[in-house]
Amino acid sequence: MMEKDAKIYVAGHRGMVGSAIIRCLERNGYHNIITRTHKELDLCRQAEVEQFFAQEKPDYVFLAAAKVGGIIANSQALADFMYDNMILEMNVIHSAWQNGCKKLLFLGSSCIYPRLAPQPMTESCLLTGELEKTNEAYALAKISGLKYCEFLNRQYGTDYISVMPTNLYGPNDNYHPEHSHVLPALIRRFHEAKESGAECVTCWGDGSPLREFLYVDDLANLCVFLMNNYSGNETVNAGTGKELTIKALTELVAKTVGYEGRIEWDTTRPNGTLRKLLDVSKAAALGWTYKTELEEGIKLAYDDFLNNPMRAER
Repeated sequence: MMEKDAKIYVAGHRGMVGSAIIRCLERNGYHNIITRTHKELDLCRQAEVEQFFAQEKPDYVFLAAAKVGGIIANSQALADFMYDNMILEMNVIHSAWQNGCKKLLFLGSSCIYPRLAPQPMTESCLLTGELEKTNEAYALAKISGLKYCEFLNRQYGTDYISVMPTNLYGPNDNYHPEHSHVLPALIRRFHEAKESGAECVTCWGDGSPLREFLYVDDLANLCVFLMNNYSGNETVNAGTGKELTIKALTELVAKTVGYEGRIEWDTTRPNGTLRKLLDVSKAAALGWTYKTELEEGIKLAYDDFLNNPMRAER
């Protein structure tokens, strides 16, 4: 169990996941939380990271920093995604180990699982098949971070764990029209269509892929729960265990935003993976379950979009 006065470092505290973890820690009475902005500490610079850990010596680390993006960003900047994410996570995990960090939680992504993995995907299907090409670089980096935690545990007896979330959404998301994920991108697109009075909104693919979505504060709750209740080399899936088509999601977002025009589908654009659903029975067996249903969560996310105008420009 993390002591209430323990020094806790949250890497990536300004992002959607990191900020949710801080909210959860504060709600649970943890008050010695340390953070650094990218300007203060570039996690891709090994010397800076080593100096930070040597000075601060955090007891616990939540590694929620990453370079992220949707299909376009992932497919156009393959080398950047792989390098930035691998160097960042290796620097943080290695320095945490060198400076006696008691426990570290590494945030991965469900894109680490094989493209054609049996659904719903269990933690044990990792590295049993080929990855989805559209985000292979990001997935390889995340697999490396997960495995480095496992290898440190096996070689040096550390207690470093990882969690693999499904598609996330919520406060502090990135709503950029090209560099964001599907749900925030839809929120922005339908809001702008409503504001401009557009008769039609065109979406990518044919709307048939199935997806699962988890509200980010539910993930944060699981992260803190795992830091206090789980040790092991195998990752833990974070999701709802429920799925819906992109078409149904699109209609739900349009309804929430209040857009009443037509929705059309550009079938020349890629669909991405046809189905992605996580098996969340491991987290459930540990005693955790999600709380926020999708319709309620989208309302909260839209409210965040409206009240954080700068977020839309990231």
